[in-house]
Amino acid sequence: MTLPLLAVVVLTVLVVGYRLYGRLVARQFGLNDRRETPAVRHNDGRDFIPTRPFYLLSQHFAAIAAAGPIAGPILACQSFGWLPCILWITIGVIFIGGVHDLSALVASVRHDARSVAEIVRENIGRRAWISIMLFIWIALIYVIVAFVDITANTFLGRIEELNGVAIDFNRGGAVAGASIFYLFLSIVMGLVQHRFAPPLWLVTLIFVPATLGVVWIGTRFDSLMVLPAIPYLSPGKAWGLIILGYCFVASLLPMWLLLQPRGYLGGFVLYLALAAGVIGIFFGGFPIQQESFKTWNAPGETGSLFPFLFVTIACGACSGFHGLVCSGTTSRQIASESHCQPVGYGAMLLEAFVALIALSTVMIVSQATITAGRLAPGTIYGNGIGDYLCVVIGKQHRLIAITFGAMAFSTFVFDTLDVATRLGRYIIQELFGWARNAGALAATGLMVAIPALILMTAEPGAYLKFWILFGTSNQLLAALTLLSVTVWLHRNRKPVWFTLPPMVFVMTITLWSLFKQVTGPIESIRTHGLRPDITLMNGVISMALTLLAVSLLVEAVLAVRRGRRTD
Repeated sequence: MTLPLLAVVVLTVLVVGYRLYGRLVARQFGLNDRRETPAVRHNDGRDFIPTRPFYLLSQHFAAIAAAGPIAGPILACQSFGWLPCILWITIGVIFIGGVHDLSALVASVRHDARSVAEIVRENIGRRAWISIMLFIWIALIYVIVAFVDITANTFLGRIEELNGVAIDFNRGGAVAGASIFYLFLSIVMGLVQHRFAPPLWLVTLIFVPATLGVVWIGTRFDSLMVLPAIPYLSPGKAWGLIILGYCFVASLLPMWLLLQPRGYLGGFVLYLALAAGVIGIFFGGFPIQQESFKTWNAPGETGSLFPFLFVTIACGACSGFHGLVCSGTTSRQIASESHCQPVGYGAMLLEAFVALIALSTVMIVSQATITAGRLAPGTIYGNGIGDYLCVVIGKQHRLIAITFGAMAFSTFVFDTLDVATRLGRYIIQELFGWARNAGALAATGLMVAIPALILMTAEPGAYLKFWILFGTSNQLLAALTLLSVTVWLHRNRKPVWFTLPPMVFVMTITLWSLFKQVTGPIESIRTHGLRPDITLMNGVISMALTLLAVSLLVEAVLAVRRGRRTD
C-alpha cells in the first residue's frame, strides 16, 4: 500500500467517525444551547470567558498537542511496525480518545466547570476524590518535569532535529529567542483584542504571519539568548528554573492576556506542520520503508506489544491530560453546549492526525538508516517535516525547512507547560479550599517547587527514562476520568454503553503496564541490590499509582451499589 492511499483511508475513517460516532455520543448527553454554560454564568473576564468555538478550538488544540503524539508513534513504529500503530490510533481515537475528551468536557460544563476531581467527589465520594487528586498531582508533575527538561535542552542547542546540519546561528539561542518573542507576541495580541476587540479575521491576518516572523527574528537575536556562566548551576538547570518561573507567572495571568492568544497562535503553528505533512504525503512520492508488522515482543523499554504499544503511543489515541484541560480551562470558555463536540471530540481527532503525520515521518525512513544514525524521535520528525516542506519550497531550502520543524516541535511542548501549571493550581486550590489570591500564589508555588527539585537533581535528558510511565499514568488517568463519567451517567439514569467499555479496556491495559513496571525494579533489587535511581523511583511511583487507581475503582463500585439518584 502506498502512503497517499493509506492516508486517504485513515482520513476517511476519521471524518466518518466524527460525523457518525461523534454525533451519536454527543446526542447521549442531550446537549442544549438553551442551558446556560458556566462561562456565561460566571463571566468574570479572567478565568470564565465565553469564547467563539473556532478560537477556542485552536487554543484547546494547542494545549493538548505536545510531544506525546509525535514521539510516541515514532517509538512504537520502530518496535512493532506501522500497522499496529495506525490501527490503535485510528480506532482508539474514535471509540476511546474522542469519547473521553467529549465526556470530560460535557461533565465539567454540567458540574459548573469544576475539575475531574470535583466530579469524582460529587458522584463517587470524598475518599475517591482524595485518591484522584493525588493521582492527578503525580501525573501533572510528570508532565511538567518532562516538558521543562525537553524545552531547556532545546534552549541549549540540543535540538535533535538539527543534529549534523551546518547552520550560521546559535541553535539554542535561536529557539529560546523565538519562544520568548512568541510569548511577547501573544501578550500583544491579547492586549489588542481586550482593548480594541477587532474582528478575528483581522487579528489572524496580522498575528499569524507575525508568528512565523518571530522564528526568523529568533535566528537574528540568537547570541543574546545564550545564558552567561552561573556558579554552581549548569545552563540546562538554569533554563529549567527560568522556564518554571515563567510557568509560575503565566498560570496566574488572566486567560485573555496570554493563554487564549498564545493557544490560538500555537494552533496555527500546528496547522502549518499538518499542512506540510499532507503536502509531503500526497505529493512528495515518498515510499514506505518500515515494515508493517515486526514483532510481538520488542527489546528494550517498550517490551511486549500488549500492553506497551498502547502506552508508548500515549497521547496519539487517548490522553488523560486532555481531561484535565477540558475540565480545567476549556470548560470555563464554552459559550454554548453544542460547541462541546467540535472542541472536545474534534480536537482529539486532530491530535490523532498529528500522530499519523508523525508516524508517516518514520515510515519513510528505513530501519537500517535509523539504527546506523542512532536517530531519535525528534530527529526523525524534524527531518520528515523538513522533507515534506521541501516539496513546496525546494530541496535547496532544506535547512530552513528543518529549522521550522525544530521550532514547531519546541512550540508544541512549550505551549503545554503553563497550561499544566494552571491546572495544577486549580487542583491544589480545590483540595485546600484556597479561593483567594494568596491561595493562588501558594498553590502555584507548590506546583513549580517539586519539579524544580527533581530537575535540579536529575541528569540531563532524564525525561527519556520517564516516557513509558508517563504514557501509562496519562492513559490510566483517562480510564479514571471515564470511570467517574460512567458513575455520573449511571446515577442520573443515563446510558453508559459508550463510556463503560473504553474505560474497562484502558484500565486493563494501563494496570497491566504498571504491574510490569513494578516487577522490573523488584527483579533488579534481587539481582543487584538496592540502588537509588530513576528506575527505582519509577517502580515506587508505579506501585503508588496502582494503589490509587484500585482504591478509586473500589469506591466507584460502592457508589454504584448505593444506587441511582431519584431526583
